[in-house]
Amino acid sequence: MGIRIRQAEQDDRELVVAVMEEAFHDDPVSGWVFPDEEHRRAVHGRFLGVFVDAALAEGRIDIAEDAAAVALWLPVPAGAPEGEDPMPALMRQTADPDNERCELVGRLTGVVHPHDRAHAYLLMIGVRPGRQGEGIGAELVGAELERCDREGLPAYLEASSARSRALYERLGFRLLGRALELPDGPPMYPMWREPRMG
Repeated sequence: MGIRIRQAEQDDRELVVAVMEEAFHDDPVSGWVFPDEEHRRAVHGRFLGVFVDAALAEGRIDIAEDAAAVALWLPVPAGAPEGEDPMPALMRQTADPDNERCELVGRLTGVVHPHDRAHAYLLMIGVRPGRQGEGIGAELVGAELERCDREGLPAYLEASSARSRALYERLGFRLLGRALELPDGPPMYPMWREPRMG
């Protein structure tokens, strides 16, 4: 397929948030965090903006040609993080202060996130609904996985649906432990990929 990929800059923030909001509007986890669709439409972009800001500041965001898809990556060093992760509280404070699920989803995924080895963390990938199924997401992720393979670096993510889990399995990710069950909500799938040598 051979899509062109460029790295996002700060000026791309609103574009990235818009692609993410469109891609994740009907996602099972987003529906759990914001069950009321009208309310989700009002606050979802602010919620996703926290992830976008983190990736712009500490990692990278890849944008596929014609902005059909974006992928947010963070480098994670080996060793347990010092102190409490401020991101879950920021997710709630920024998007929807009265909604504890905004914070809970971040805390629960933080508990299962491995820290024994340095790795590339696919924080989120979003493909516009009208472009899903074309292989754009796989190619966008695959470009970073090629780098991981060259550098001998594992990769990690949490799949938010059975459909996305199947895609990541095709890319070499395997379920790490067992699914994370959100309270009265959908499962999330922590997944790990060892680098492919040679």
